Amino acid sequence: MATFVELSTKVNMPIVGLGTWKSPPGKVKEAVKAAIDAGYRHIDCAYTYQNENEVGEAIQEKIREKAVRREDLFIVSKVMEELVDEGLVKALGVSNFNHFQIEKLLNKPGLKYKPVTNQVECHPYLTQDKLIQYCHSKGITVTAYSPLGSPDRPWAKPEDPSLLEDPKIKEIASKHKKTTAQVLIRFHIQRNVAVIPKSATPTHIMENFQVFDFKLSDEEMVAILSFNRNWRSCVIPGTSCLEEYPFNAEY
Repeated sequence: MATFVELSTKVNMPIVGLGTWKSPPGKVKEAVKAAIDAGYRHIDCAYTYQNENEVGEAIQEKIREKAVRREDLFIVSKVMEELVDEGLVKALGVSNFNHFQIEKLLNKPGLKYKPVTNQVECHPYLTQDKLIQYCHSKGITVTAYSPLGSPDRPWAKPEDPSLLEDPKIKEIASKHKKTTAQVLIRFHIQRNVAVIPKSATPTHIMENFQVFDFKLSDEEMVAILSFNRNWRSCVIPGTSCLEEYPFNAEY
């Protein structure tokens, strides 16, 4: 069973990673250590999360303990092209690009580095079918963030839909004797989409990685895809007026 997606650079990226957005300083270090112990080898970070120093400390401790080697870890951050030039970064991807923006980038004169992945919000309420097909047709992998619907997002409204409480997804989960979160993660794996669920709770971190021992049927995949309602959990307030706002396009 595939536990990696192959990037256009021929490097294998672990298909399940740990998301660290909203993991607060003081908790994120233990979360990363628990993830490495559970078998995660893909950690997603960003400077803007304001916790990267602790993520780094956790990784260093685990390397010192010989629990993992640095070359086995796939660390994702948000940085610029110069770091690839300097040999500090092996590949570049993009995040929140719609297909028009990717097309524009690919047609850019003198493009140095083709993006290897596009990291976007993706889950059964926002299946991103057309965007995934487009990216895959260009040799660009897709990484799904907020695969559980980002229930702890600071701007959540009481009337917002909840993926983890969806009765139809719960029904599929109970059939497989799995958690709703495990079904939501498995859904991406079977679409060959990398997925980075965030948790700071060691038991959930372990559970979210235990997704390689069951398979959703074709009927279940079709059913989950039919839940799409083009609903985004991560539309950051005040950004829709920006010139390069990506979410007005169909995909």
